Amino acid sequence: MLLSRVLPPLQVWKTEAMKQSSTPRVCRDNSFTSKQPQKARLRIVLFLLVIPLLLALSLLFGPSGIGLPDMNSPAGGAILSLRYSRLLMGMMTGAALSASGVVFQALLRNPLAEPYVLGVSGGAGLGATISILAGSSVILSLSLPVVAFVSAVLTLMVVYGIARQGSSGQPSVYSLILSGVIVSSICSSIIMFMVSTASVEGLHNVIWWMLGSLQPVSTGQQLLSLGLIVSALFGIWLLSPRLNALALGREMAHYQGVHADLIIVSGLLCATLLAATAVSLSGMIGFVGLIVPHVMRALFGPDNRRLVPLSALGGGTFLVLCDAVARTLMAPVEIPVGVVTALAGGPFFLIILQRRMKQAWIA
Repeated sequence: MLLSRVLPPLQVWKTEAMKQSSTPRVCRDNSFTSKQPQKARLRIVLFLLVIPLLLALSLLFGPSGIGLPDMNSPAGGAILSLRYSRLLMGMMTGAALSASGVVFQALLRNPLAEPYVLGVSGGAGLGATISILAGSSVILSLSLPVVAFVSAVLTLMVVYGIARQGSSGQPSVYSLILSGVIVSSICSSIIMFMVSTASVEGLHNVIWWMLGSLQPVSTGQQLLSLGLIVSALFGIWLLSPRLNALALGREMAHYQGVHADLIIVSGLLCATLLAATAVSLSGMIGFVGLIVPHVMRALFGPDNRRLVPLSALGGGTFLVLCDAVARTLMAPVEIPVGVVTALAGGPFFLIILQRRMKQAWIA
């Protein structure tokens, strides 16, 4: 009788062990131990070689036509300088949004998680709108990223507090996403109310900013934003081995020696800083943090040590190419780049949602 009670569990354990033997595992340094295939390494090399070519190609597109402008004229030099500035803006904004999406998806273990879904971008947008309409961004351009970050952190705290209501301990993934959608809707409503009561000049500035644009900002704000983005990316890269461990769950991460609560808080703060900085730079540009991490994960695997920097490069390049399309599609009329990313991200979001409805996701 004792053996009959013990053997079935042992048989089930062996079966589960055989199933898991081919999956990536986490070792002492919290990194995936499955060997990197040669094809994946070749993909990374090709990816790093293609990115400069795509960025150079984006400089050829603009409202004035396809090709490099006449460098012998002052107007041609100014056009090329503007395209360089927009390329820098796109790389910073896209890298911040993509890396932020990687962190949110890793911490929540949900493929639909991104700054906009969790309400972080909505909170940053509300803070930036208040700053723009109050005129502080004109008096002191450096205040815009700070106000956006503070507003985003407060919004994240509100989302987390709402999600914890009625739950013992940590809130579930579904309650966090639902709370984020609700808070984001409230922030959008407040922004709409403020826009409807704003002056004509403030109305124009906020509307164009909300649609998303890579128009260059002041040099001081660019330097501050670049410093914040690089610092947050470096912090996330240092956390990436721990994020790999958290992919197995909080309990398994604890057995690996990972302080789950500290890593989650640190990761959320870094991701919020990235999203808020991106919003303060270029406005409300959605779906970059959803599309790029999925594509990079499918191409290069789930190891966050590679996924974070590759997603940053891929996100920046993707947004720069979207801006090139926005500049030339209806030239001389310029389409807001946020419209282009929304048209690309909407169907992508529906495809992911349809796939996940057919298979359960870890709660």
